[in-house]
Amino acid sequence: MNILTTKIEYLKGVGPQRALLLNTEIQVFTYGDLLEHYPFRHEDRSRFYTIAEITEDYPYVQLRGRISQLKLLGEGSKKRLSAELEDATGTVELVWFKGIQWVQPKLKNGQEYVVFGKPQLFGRRFNLAHPEIEPFVAGQTAETGLMPLYHTTEKMKRRFLDSKGLGVLVKNCLEISYKQIEETLPAAILEKYKLPARAQALWGIHFPKEAGQLKRALGRLKFEELFFIQLRMLMAKQVRKQNYRGLVFSRVALLTEFYNRHLPFALTEAQKRVIKEIYADLKSGRQMNRLLQGDVGSGKTIVAFICMLVALDNQAQACLMAPTEILADQHYHGLRAYADRLGLGIARLTGSTKTSERRVILEKLSSGELHIVVGTHALIEDDVQFQNLGLCVIDEQHRFGVEQRAKLWKKNPNVYPHVLVMTATPIPRTLAMTLYGDLDVSVIDQLPAGRKPIKTLHYYDSHRLKVFGFMRQQIDLGRQVYVVYPLIEESEKSDLKNLEDGYESVCRAFPNYRVSIVHGKMRSVDKDFEMQRFVKGETHIMVATTVIEVGVNVPNASVMVIENAERFGLAQLHQLRGRVGRGAEQSYCLLMSKPQLSKEGKVRLETMVRTTNGFEIADVDLKLRGPGDLQGTQQSGVLDLRLADISQDQKILQAARQTVEELLAQDPDLADPAHAVLKKQLATSRPVRGWSRIS
Repeated sequence: MNILTTKIEYLKGVGPQRALLLNTEIQVFTYGDLLEHYPFRHEDRSRFYTIAEITEDYPYVQLRGRISQLKLLGEGSKKRLSAELEDATGTVELVWFKGIQWVQPKLKNGQEYVVFGKPQLFGRRFNLAHPEIEPFVAGQTAETGLMPLYHTTEKMKRRFLDSKGLGVLVKNCLEISYKQIEETLPAAILEKYKLPARAQALWGIHFPKEAGQLKRALGRLKFEELFFIQLRMLMAKQVRKQNYRGLVFSRVALLTEFYNRHLPFALTEAQKRVIKEIYADLKSGRQMNRLLQGDVGSGKTIVAFICMLVALDNQAQACLMAPTEILADQHYHGLRAYADRLGLGIARLTGSTKTSERRVILEKLSSGELHIVVGTHALIEDDVQFQNLGLCVIDEQHRFGVEQRAKLWKKNPNVYPHVLVMTATPIPRTLAMTLYGDLDVSVIDQLPAGRKPIKTLHYYDSHRLKVFGFMRQQIDLGRQVYVVYPLIEESEKSDLKNLEDGYESVCRAFPNYRVSIVHGKMRSVDKDFEMQRFVKGETHIMVATTVIEVGVNVPNASVMVIENAERFGLAQLHQLRGRVGRGAEQSYCLLMSKPQLSKEGKVRLETMVRTTNGFEIADVDLKLRGPGDLQGTQQSGVLDLRLADISQDQKILQAARQTVEELLAQDPDLADPAHAVLKKQLATSRPVRGWSRIS
C-alpha cells in the first residue's frame, strides 16, 4: 500500500476532529493531499534589511530598530495604532487597524524590536501595516532559511491550525513518508531535464534550505503537473481519433457552386488554408473536433458557412449555436443572405421564438426539410430533433457549459456530429495547448483585403472637448459613433462615470444629433429597438455598456470611444475595438482615462495604442492577468493547477508537451516497462478538468 493514501487522521498531531476540519476546509483527506497543499509563498527570514534599502520591489522585509512616537489616532472605526521604527539609516511607520488592544501593551517607546512585514508606499514614505513584531534579544540573529506560508481558514486557526501549525503537520508527514514516496516520472525524463526525485522535490518545496533548492523543487513539480495534463489530453485525442468514427463528407459540388457564383468577395489565404484543414477532417471518417481562432472581423463565420455547405452536400444538416440572442440574430441574418441564393432552408431558434413558429421549425428539422438552424442554447432542448445532424458550429464556446454542449452531440443517435468551435478571443498558443489540448487548432491570422487597421489613440479626461470635436467631424462625414461606459448605475464605491450621466452629457454636447442608449438591464425588445435604430442609421451616437462587445455588425460605425478605459481588461478593450473597422472607411478607437494610472493600466493602454494584433494583445493580457481572467473564468476552475502558472511557465509547458508527443509517438499505449510509473499515476490521480471535453 502507498503510504501517501493513508487517511490524514492517523498522522501524529491530527486526530478525528482536526481531520474533519482538514477535510472540509482545505480538502485534505490523505498524507498525499497534505504534501500537495503547497506553501503559497516563502518568507526570507535569513537576513535583516536596513530601512534605507526598502523599495517597492520587496514583497516582505525583516527590520531591526527602536520604536518611538507610539500613539493612537482617529476615532471609532477609523481608530489606528501608529509607531515609528528607527534604525541608523532612517524611519518607517508601523500601523495597526485591528487587534490594537493586544498589540499596544506589548510595545514600549525606546525599546528595540525585530519587525517583519510588507512595505507599502504612501506618498513618499513606506509603512508596514500589521507587521509581526517581537523584542530584539541580544545575540539573536535572523531565522535561517525560507519559511513556508500556507493557506488556512478562520475555523482552522481556532484549532491552532494556522500556517505554523500546518507546517508542523507537513514536517511530521514528510519525515514519516519520505523514504516511501514513489516516483511518478520515468528515469529517462528525470535524466533528460536534470529533475530531482519526487521525494526531494516535495521536501524542497516545503522546507528549502536556500532559494536554489526551492527553484529546483518548483521546476520539477510544475513539469510533472503540466506533463500529466498533456499526457491525459493527448491520449484522449488519440483514443478519440481511433474510436470515434465520423460521417464522411466527400462531395463538394455545393461549395464549388457557392465559391464560383455567389461569394461576393475573395477569401484571404488564411481562410483558404483553414477550409482545407477542416475539409481534411470532414472526409477522414473520424469525428472532427477543431478550434477555429480568429480575430474580430477575420471572417470566421463565412468559413463556418462554407463548411456547412460540405455537410449539406452530403445529406446532413448543420447548426450554429451562439451565446446570446443578439449574436444569434447577427449570424442568422448574415448567413440567410447566402442560403437564399442557394435555395437552402435556414431558420433561427432562440428563447423568444414564438410557439407557432417554433412548431414549424421543429417539424422541418426532423423531416430534413430545414438544412441549417442558427440559435442559442434553445437548440439543446429535448424536443429539438434533427433528421441527420452532421456539423455543429459553436461560437464563443467558453460561454457554454460542458453539459450544454454534450446535449448537442447526442442530437444524432447514429454517429457523433463533427464539431467546429469558434472563438474571437485570441488565445496565446501556450494557453490553447492546455485549455484546448485535445482539439486540433486552426487560426485565421489575416484580415480581409481592403480593411484598414483601426487607429487607436489615448486621451485623458481633460481632452474631452477635443474628442467631442472629432466625433462631430466624423458624424458630419456620415459616420456613426459608439460611446462605451463600464457601469450602468451610480456606485458609492466607484468614481466611474455611470451610463446615465454619460448619456445626458453626450445629449448636451450633441443637441443636433440623435443618440441611442443600450444596456444590459433593458428589456430585450427595447434593446433590440435601439440597436436597430443605430443599424439603420437613424441615430448617430450609441451610448452603451459592454453589451455591444459581442453585438451588431454596423459597417458605418467608425469611431469607438471607451470611457474609463483603464478599468477594462485588455481582451475586453480589444473586443470592443473590433466593433468598428467593419467598413472600408478609416476607423478610430479613442481610449479615455483619468491621468493617474496604475502600472498595469499604463501597460494595457500602451499595448492597445501600439498594436491591433489580437495574439500579441492576448500574450500581454496573459502576462498581466493570468489565464483565468483572460477567459473570464477562475484559473482553478479551468485547470485546477496547483503550482504551474501558464503565463509564467510557458517554457516548462512547451517542454512537457514536446516530451509527451515524443513519448506517445514511440509508445502510444505506454506498454514499455519503463513507462509503468506513468500508467500507475494516470490510474490513481484525479483527472484535470479542461474546457475541451467535447464528446
